[in-house]
Amino acid sequence: MVGGTSRAPGPAPSLPPGLRAPDSQDNGWNRVRKIYQRNERGEYSQEAEFLVKSAVTGALVGVVYGGVPAARFSREQYIKHSQTEVYRHRVEAVRSVHNAAIRGFLRYGFRWGWRVAAFVSIFNCVSTGLAAYRDKVVVSNFAAAGAVTGGLFRLSLGLRGLVGGSVIGALLGVPAGALITGLQTLTGEDLRERKRQEQQQWQEHQLQEWAARMSLTDAVVQEIQESSQETPEREVEKINELLQLPRQ
Repeated sequence: MVGGTSRAPGPAPSLPPGLRAPDSQDNGWNRVRKIYQRNERGEYSQEAEFLVKSAVTGALVGVVYGGVPAARFSREQYIKHSQTEVYRHRVEAVRSVHNAAIRGFLRYGFRWGWRVAAFVSIFNCVSTGLAAYRDKVVVSNFAAAGAVTGGLFRLSLGLRGLVGGSVIGALLGVPAGALITGLQTLTGEDLRERKRQEQQQWQEHQLQEWAARMSLTDAVVQEIQESSQETPEREVEKINELLQLPRQ
């Protein structure tokens, strides 16, 4: 009777590619890099989406803040300095006034828009990066972000402008940080803690799926091995049955 050969157990399966233990290789720079990288699901982080949305919002606010007063001022100045001009029709005069207002809106709206967008982007990038690196949201993150942003915007004025801008930016960053940390305290929810919990839940879900796939693979391999072991035995039984048949 033919029997199956025993198979030596293989090495213990390791974690699948793309998965890791929740606390392994978790340091400040890795957390900062993850802000600008896609996760395992192919999605950008919530921090990256917030940075883009805040930059767009800042640009729109800057356009409105700088464009609307400039349009009104340009309209008034055009009317003031065009009293002696003669127009063939009232529509032509109204169109000229509107064109002057539009030119003022576009000129100063664009100027204020990119400045506010740059200010908001630098401030949020620094504060978000510090929060990820230190793994906590504190007032000092926003103070440092305000100092960096203010210093960069006053860098063209020399060393004195750099120092003055940094001090003013730090002083303005403290109330913003106090407001955000106060809101977190009132709601009882820490942003970094929620981020860690979401990452841990995702890792546990992925590990459960991987374990289920591995168990299914082991079951299929075991069934194949059993079928390969039963086949020779069945053939031997068929041969014995043929030998026991009466001769004709």
